[in-house]
Amino acid sequence: MIRFEGVFSVLPTPFHPNNEIDVASLQRVTELFVKAGVNGFTALGVTSETDKLNEHERTVVLETIFKTVNSRVPIVVGATAGGVATCVENAKSAQNMGAGAVMVSPPRMLKLNSDAVLGVYKALADAVDIPIVVQDYPPVSGFTMEPSLLARIAAEIPRARTIKLEDPPTPLKITRVRALAKDMDLKIFGGLGGVYLLEELLAGGTGAMTGFAFPEILVEIVRTFNEGKVNDAAGVFYKYVPLMRFEFQEGIGMAIRKEMLRRRGVFTSAHVRSPGVQIESATMKALDQLLGWYKQEGALPWMQA
Repeated sequence: MIRFEGVFSVLPTPFHPNNEIDVASLQRVTELFVKAGVNGFTALGVTSETDKLNEHERTVVLETIFKTVNSRVPIVVGATAGGVATCVENAKSAQNMGAGAVMVSPPRMLKLNSDAVLGVYKALADAVDIPIVVQDYPPVSGFTMEPSLLARIAAEIPRARTIKLEDPPTPLKITRVRALAKDMDLKIFGGLGGVYLLEELLAGGTGAMTGFAFPEILVEIVRTFNEGKVNDAAGVFYKYVPLMRFEFQEGIGMAIRKEMLRRRGVFTSAHVRSPGVQIESATMKALDQLLGWYKQEGALPWMQA
């Protein structure tokens, strides 16, 4: 069984400027993140620009990741779709490919209420034998999952006791979900670029499931926190949270993340598929300033010279 702990990096999808998938860059970033010490990967998440991939491209991305990882760490596969039937088919396909779990946000087109959302996860649990990560991210689903609903899903569907919580304030919501779930063995990951990771851990979070371009930092924060070195974890977090915040900017964050991976030497291009925003001169200048400060402080040893 998959162990939900630590840091699961959500892999972005690299593209050439002509919009073709850059398979070599995907292999490099996957290998880099394995060496960074991540506990697992999430493939075909929001960071992966999944909504811009056709079915063939989804398969290419998954096959590349599975082959590169080669069972060294578990892989969670995003299976969210606009309808329940498609979501179930995506989950079955992921299981057949060897996924350790699937991650699903309620379909946006569903007439959502608590019973309907519960029905989605019950249909998934009936269809697959692997764990289900419940993604609570209202911008994707158009629906806010209250703590009582998340606790109810966990109570009625034991296979769905892992949550990716991305509905701020996430530390407060973690506290409320845990209070309602009581003795259930819940695993609650934060996302949102890691910008609330320390507070999420203090509230009872499990770790981070996000696409931050420097997973080494997240790994260090979670590791030291779990060793009981809370002040050390805080020191790392406070040192790097400006970098996380800059990368996680609304609208242009994907382009910034890809540019940082390009500068790390694993992406050939920072190209984002339309209608995504490409990084422009003002943002590039601000990124140069930020990375220059970290370089001066000797605080980004993972960057290429």
